[in-house]
Amino acid sequence: MANSPLSNAKNAKFDEFYTQYSDIEKEMNAYLDFDANVFRGKTVFLPCDDPEWSNFTKYFAQNFERLGLAKLISTSYAPTAAAHRMQPTIWESSSPQFDPGKTQVNGKIFTLSRDVSGDRRINVDDLEYEYLDGDGDFRSKEVTRLRDEADIIVTNPPFSLFREFLAWIVKGGKKFVIIGSVNAITYKDVFRLLKADKMWLGNGFQSGNAYFKPLSEREYASGVFDSETKLVKFRNVVWYTSLDHGRRHQPLSLMTMEENLRFSKHKDIRGRTAYEKYDNYDAIEVPFTDAIPSDYAGVMGVPISFLDKRSPEQFEIVGVCENADLYGLKTKVYSSEECKKAYLEKFGKAGTYDLNASGVVLRGGLKEKVYYRILARHRRPAA
Repeated sequence: MANSPLSNAKNAKFDEFYTQYSDIEKEMNAYLDFDANVFRGKTVFLPCDDPEWSNFTKYFAQNFERLGLAKLISTSYAPTAAAHRMQPTIWESSSPQFDPGKTQVNGKIFTLSRDVSGDRRINVDDLEYEYLDGDGDFRSKEVTRLRDEADIIVTNPPFSLFREFLAWIVKGGKKFVIIGSVNAITYKDVFRLLKADKMWLGNGFQSGNAYFKPLSEREYASGVFDSETKLVKFRNVVWYTSLDHGRRHQPLSLMTMEENLRFSKHKDIRGRTAYEKYDNYDAIEVPFTDAIPSDYAGVMGVPISFLDKRSPEQFEIVGVCENADLYGLKTKVYSSEECKKAYLEKFGKAGTYDLNASGVVLRGGLKEKVYYRILARHRRPAA
């Protein structure tokens, strides 16, 4: 993550971005295509979004009747606007509730549940607005009560608070669709949810590219912030959700182990006599998702990208290569002396090689760590 915009944003605590309307619509359509009534009769809560600037609010308000919502709630965190000098919109400043003094310390809340305008429709024109009693922090009792009232939570939370925000949702027992870094998969508490099929990746951004509108342009170097579109591009963010969608149930089309060893497009698979086996796990190393053999019945170490293509009917997640052996899958734990010896043999100088933190393969007589690997196996391997 070195020099990535996500890392820079987190380090600078400048980690709030506005999601494009088209991306929200595309993602929600994936759930609606699978279940047309997924939002019907539900209360949807949008925390962490300034209701006046958020496309999440606009999308759900404009589609309130089509989705069959019971209620929409959207809130903002006051210090965000103050810190980044976001000026009140004309809509806010002309509202009877507007108080110039309170805008700096009180969050805002929009609700939508009835026809206010009298046009016999419920849409964005019927949003009702007021200030919260507090600053709108999702951890406050005030916002937590709103969480408890909701059925589904949808938002793009601050990157630096993703883990805490997800735990807050799970504690409330709510369905959700949220955006976060793909690296969150490596968090122990996040991975447990993925392993237990209580959470999975959403439909995803177009071609894996996510474009967001930042609150400010000043933190971004050339190549990250596009001065023409005024958007920031990320390659390492995904949708996390507990709502089902059709792509999740599409099985991967795979070759057998023999076919992969003969015809794989990956040169470090093709031409081998066998897949590499880990020295510290009873599993084989599969560095590419499309190189997963269809007929292997044992455990396989697969890359993070596998989760974006995994069908729960096709694959079971059994654990992950990590230090603490949380899932009881290690067959070997290396001593500190072994780690130091492996480092000296591989790099020719004194040091230590944290072999227990990942899967280890033997290459040319040397112990080598592989990248972060999820341990999975076929539910029904091909004959």
